[in-house]
Amino acid sequence: MALVLSDEQELLKESAVDFLNDKSPVTHLRELRDNDDADGFSRALWKDMAELGWTGIIFPEEHGGADMGYAELGILFEESGRRLSPYPLLSTIVLGGGALMAGGTDEQRSKVLPGVCSGDTLLAMAVQETARFSPYAIETSAAADGSGYKINGKKIFVLDGHVANQLIVVARTSGGANDRDGITLFLVPADQQGISIVRTKMVDSRNAAQITFDNVSVSADQVVGTVDAGADVLDNVFDRAAAVLASELVGISNEVFERTVAYLKTREQFGVLIGTFQGLKHRAADMFCEIELSKSIALGALRAIDDADPDATRVVSAAKARTSDTSGLVTREGVQMHGGIGMTDEEELGLFLKRSKAAELSFGDASYHRDRFATLTGF
Repeated sequence: MALVLSDEQELLKESAVDFLNDKSPVTHLRELRDNDDADGFSRALWKDMAELGWTGIIFPEEHGGADMGYAELGILFEESGRRLSPYPLLSTIVLGGGALMAGGTDEQRSKVLPGVCSGDTLLAMAVQETARFSPYAIETSAAADGSGYKINGKKIFVLDGHVANQLIVVARTSGGANDRDGITLFLVPADQQGISIVRTKMVDSRNAAQITFDNVSVSADQVVGTVDAGADVLDNVFDRAAAVLASELVGISNEVFERTVAYLKTREQFGVLIGTFQGLKHRAADMFCEIELSKSIALGALRAIDDADPDATRVVSAAKARTSDTSGLVTREGVQMHGGIGMTDEEELGLFLKRSKAAELSFGDASYHRDRFATLTGF
């Protein structure tokens, strides 16, 4: 497995750099945050991303997609991480779109994915119910009701749930609250009767929602995948979410490291550049080494998914754990090396630190994935 970008991927990277530098630098996130934007992102800019092919990058050409892979999508996440770009790539493409690709019927895909690829349809996955990621901790119920179901329950941390047109709702059709079996996924319009959505703002200035389901009626045609076997779809989707987040964490780490090194080269203390201090040199060298290792394993996870490698799940967990540790180290060190100004909102280092922590906690933090890796390895 070659852990370098191909010529085509380099072109995609260059295009992403140019577009995001021009349209979505860190100042764009600040503007959205400070103006309390109702959506949390620019719909016009999202349409521009769709015209570039970003929203359809992993989907088949028959639905308007580019029929590329997660290695290409990871490039977009890495460059977005460097600029804290707050767009619904994760919620719409990886979670919602990924669930339809993994378990949706041809009719469901034909109905929804063309709108995703064109930038007109936004998706969200309503899955999490506990404070920490626990993929099978599902108590929201979908009780049989004639030929359909009635959904009741509450979801938290639904990424971009307040702007979604369609929801992938994860509910329990049988079994106990933490059982892997008995989970079923449903494709449900976000404006369906009985659904209540409350927007919540996260520490990283991104958007999520709390969603309550009160006797929401769904038909058997709205089931995504197989009844009681939704965990198979979730496992597939969560691996991909963890892999692209690992790429985003690499982007965050790279950006903070480069900003920190630039600061060390210009900041003087007692008439001496602080970059000449041996202790700071050693800390910077440690950061560099950790980032280089993280780059390789993050790309390796994406390639393993694209190649359908039987060890892909283990590689993904190793990548998410490593990149989470690295990003945490680099963002903390970056703030500390900047001194007092690093703690201010003006400097922007704190914005990267907050996004780093939020991305780490999403779909399993470092501890979760180390434990998962050990379990998959037989320990």
